Amino acid sequence: MSDTVIPVERIERAIYFIRGQKVMLGRDLAALYGVETRALKQAVKRNEARFPS
Repeated sequence: MSDTVIPVERIERAIYFIRGQKVMLGRDLAALYGVETRALKQAVKRNEARFPS
């Protein structure tokens, strides 16, 4: 695991306000983690309890 600090501004730009909820798109989360969107989705499926709904 990398100890790289992600600038707050980059994270804030990836948060969208949709239907009264703050959300992040899978592609943006995958980019922050440095993985492909497909790999992130597989990880979420395998570990649903570790991720917020």
